[in-house]
Amino acid sequence: MTATEQSPGPHHHDDAELAEFGYKPELKRTLGNFHTFAAGISYISILTGTFQLFYFGYGSGGPAYWWSWPMVFVGQFMVALCFAELAARYPVAGSVYNWSKKIGNPHLGWLAGWMMLIASIVSISAVALAYQLTLPQISSTFQFVGDGTGKYDVATNAVVLAGVLILFTTLINAFGVKLMATINTAGVFIELIATVVLIILFAVHITRGPQVVMQTNHTGAGYSTGYLGAFLVASLASAYVMYGFDTAASLGEESLDPSRNAPRAIIRAIVASFILGGLVLLLALMSVSSLKSDKLSTDGLQYVVLDVLGPTAGKAMLWCVLIAVTVCALAVHTAAIRLAFAMARDNNLPASSLLARVSPRFQTPVLPAVIIGVLALAILVVNIRQPQIFTVVTSIGIIMIYLAYLGVTAPMLVARLRGKWQPAGGGRFSLGRWGLLVNIVAVVWGAAMTVNLIWPRAAVYNASAPYHWYLRWGAVLFVAVIAGGGFAYYWFVQRHRTGVLAEHRLETASAASSAPLSAPAAD
Repeated sequence: MTATEQSPGPHHHDDAELAEFGYKPELKRTLGNFHTFAAGISYISILTGTFQLFYFGYGSGGPAYWWSWPMVFVGQFMVALCFAELAARYPVAGSVYNWSKKIGNPHLGWLAGWMMLIASIVSISAVALAYQLTLPQISSTFQFVGDGTGKYDVATNAVVLAGVLILFTTLINAFGVKLMATINTAGVFIELIATVVLIILFAVHITRGPQVVMQTNHTGAGYSTGYLGAFLVASLASAYVMYGFDTAASLGEESLDPSRNAPRAIIRAIVASFILGGLVLLLALMSVSSLKSDKLSTDGLQYVVLDVLGPTAGKAMLWCVLIAVTVCALAVHTAAIRLAFAMARDNNLPASSLLARVSPRFQTPVLPAVIIGVLALAILVVNIRQPQIFTVVTSIGIIMIYLAYLGVTAPMLVARLRGKWQPAGGGRFSLGRWGLLVNIVAVVWGAAMTVNLIWPRAAVYNASAPYHWYLRWGAVLFVAVIAGGGFAYYWFVQRHRTGVLAEHRLETASAASSAPLSAPAAD
């Protein structure tokens, strides 16, 4: 694997890759190296994901669930390496959609884009609900609905808090990428510092050794396969966190020297998340006062922070977690907007000409920001009285992201086997001779984890009453409906309209959009 240092160059070099798709440059290039890294790491968001899902992983697999973190990292790192090679070759908005379209075909590209778009909207809602896990623990003042003991108090209050966050991300994204990047970068800087501080504070309070990660708490007793069954369920806590690193590439049309910066940002984001997140989880298990507390599987890491650091320092750290959740939601919203813009630019969504319109004042697609925000708010309503259904919907979102990633890595593998894949030239990132092996592992991993995610187990999809068959099979049914129904719409309606809209077409390079896959990248 090779990557060279960034070399300065005029912006027309940055825009060269757009010609292969027949697009003219419209988005303003203002994002530097750290901005793209911040976008990727804020989407993964160490403090958001680990604090939101530790309770599930611990409750399902005990302390030994920690091993799912390096397992998921290895699999997703293979995917990230494939994406880094693609980002060096095609640093364009709506990365997953355009990559799948370019190395596969327009039909596969649309399906990957459609599933990624729906999943991103659901993810905004899911991330925003993390406010409820943190704010009421900082102060009961933030429990606006009831006192938290009523049947629907927590679920309804979660929607209120999440609604405020989604309104914020909608406004910030509507006012342009520069404001978004400034807030996101500041938030990520605080998150990284807070994570390092948290690691140090946990380390000085350790009460047991690292062998704690060998304890299972007898969680495998109810499974015919023993602890393996429990571990596969618990591994979802890690699988739900380590994705979204492609966001750095999705901002390629707004970044400086993206074919060099985006690959590095992708790799750095997932590696930094793995190291820091893994240490947080490990040291939390080593420092918590008791591994037998029920709150570990209900309140999660929030409980550990307050237990280990005390109320004052603990609540200060929870404020940092809140900042992390905020920039995570902002990054997910940003990525969804770029994806919607990319698909609309190809006339692949209803009202495409409106969705693909770039505001001359803010130099960003404003309408997708508003519509995505409204849809994310609408999804939240489900959580008010049916939080189990929302859990199913959230899981569906993650499954569709893994499927969308497969929609990129699988056709990329086919292209390699057929000798049609040509990495970027000019010393930009390339997997070289390791490409085929990495790509095979990425595809096998993506398929295996998708099966694990969609597997209709009561422990994941219907863990508490009321028990309904449609909750347990919800992921299978809804993914089938979303994928099948969406593709049917594309096949019978949208595919007859597809094509770069005239106002977004680079006329002098219109023929380049049909260039063969093996054409050398422009320098």
